[in-house]
Amino acid sequence: MISKIKTIQNTRVPSLGFGTWNLRGNHCEKVLESALEVGYRHIDTAEMYANEDAIGHVLKRSAIARNELFITSKVWQTHYSKNDFFKSVEQSLKSLQISSLDLLLLHWPADQKTNIEATEFLNICREMGYSKHIGVANFSMEQLKQAQKQAPVFCNQIKYHPYEKHPELVKYMQEQDLLITAYSPLDVGKLIDDKQLASIGRKHNKTASQVALRWLVQQKNVSAIPKASSKEHQIENLDIFDFELDGEDLDILDRK
Repeated sequence: MISKIKTIQNTRVPSLGFGTWNLRGNHCEKVLESALEVGYRHIDTAEMYANEDAIGHVLKRSAIARNELFITSKVWQTHYSKNDFFKSVEQSLKSLQISSLDLLLLHWPADQKTNIEATEFLNICREMGYSKHIGVANFSMEQLKQAQKQAPVFCNQIKYHPYEKHPELVKYMQEQDLLITAYSPLDVGKLIDDKQLASIGRKHNKTASQVALRWLVQQKNVSAIPKASSKEHQIENLDIFDFELDGEDLDILDRK
């Protein structure tokens, strides 16, 4: 049975995290408080999400020890210059009310020259203790390999779900022992009512969403970060560690 924890480069990462895109203000605070209450310990945010302040308020009030949480944030493209990069990361830490991130990412690739410069700044942030680990998001194989030449890359966060696969990139990242963080793992809600996933789910007494998430976390080095505003869906998404997709299930999904 797949563990609730993945070990990547000797670092423990919860297999299922909590995505916070499009959650802001008081609503974000209430939703995150609920997520922490039901058991999420891996939180994904970004400066572009405009919710780091709200998340920081929740973290400040929470009784959960900082070392029990895995917190990721990202630098937006417009701040990839030397003048803006470090200010951006410092502001993220201030907003989140923490001294260090677990993972800091470049949010999207820019042109090659800018990517190279931003990766250097990213690595300096690691050396300064702003983040334990660093990585990228939405990088192609070529862009990822360039970043690896410059810095100890830990992660590439990509859009990944049963109907949007990246077999060569995923295989490479697994071979490199990189964390593969799957965002939009339910394709922004489109997979919740998917007939094929629901059919597989009935066999295991699970929902279509649970099958999609299980397909991800059952893979080596993959962690998924679904967003769920209701406590009911938060609990449902977490309830994927008591069953396993078999060869027949995987064959069906591999054909998609």
